[in-house]
Amino acid sequence: MARNLDAKCRQCRREGEKLFLKGEKCFTDKCSIERRSYAPGQHGQKSGQRLSGYGQQLREKQKIRRTYGVLERQFRRTFAEAERKKGQTGENLLQLLEARLDAVAYRMGFGASRAEARQVVRHNGILVNGKRVNIPSYSLTPGDVVELAASAKSQLRVKGALEAAESRGFPEWLEVNSKECKGIFKAFPVRAELSPTLNEGLVVELYSR
Repeated sequence: MARNLDAKCRQCRREGEKLFLKGEKCFTDKCSIERRSYAPGQHGQKSGQRLSGYGQQLREKQKIRRTYGVLERQFRRTFAEAERKKGQTGENLLQLLEARLDAVAYRMGFGASRAEARQVVRHNGILVNGKRVNIPSYSLTPGDVVELAASAKSQLRVKGALEAAESRGFPEWLEVNSKECKGIFKAFPVRAELSPTLNEGLVVELYSR
């Protein structure tokens, strides 16, 4: 099974912003972006470098891919599906990424980060409509009920992640019952509900070249 083994803090520094890959650490002053906002590597502190149009498109694609923890091949497949759907391709792309089971599990607080939520999914810790699903890329549809399996509810790190997510609030497109460790994927999020720092239009331009 392919995985991205790059250090998570280096990924954030490379993109120049927080991608929230390290859970609660990203919300503290220990975050690498807070301490070193320049890119990693020997030439990371050099300033004044301007990216070409292609370079900007590539960086934006990498940023979105890293944010959702998706490998290149998976990302291309998701983009192809977004193109086939009605509506704007860029918005469709983000909606499909947010509808992944690992992304929804993270948004519901079943993991402190997307990577941790993905691990909970892989270890049979998630039920969808009462059935165990251990495929992180499983695509949810509006109305699906997602809940923690009994074995996962007792894990301290899951409890901590759920408490932290509850204190920050849950997205509008989800209905979450923290006490019962379950929630409903109510609808695909609209663009205004997603991060304004993502520029999916550049990804559309990149794949349209």
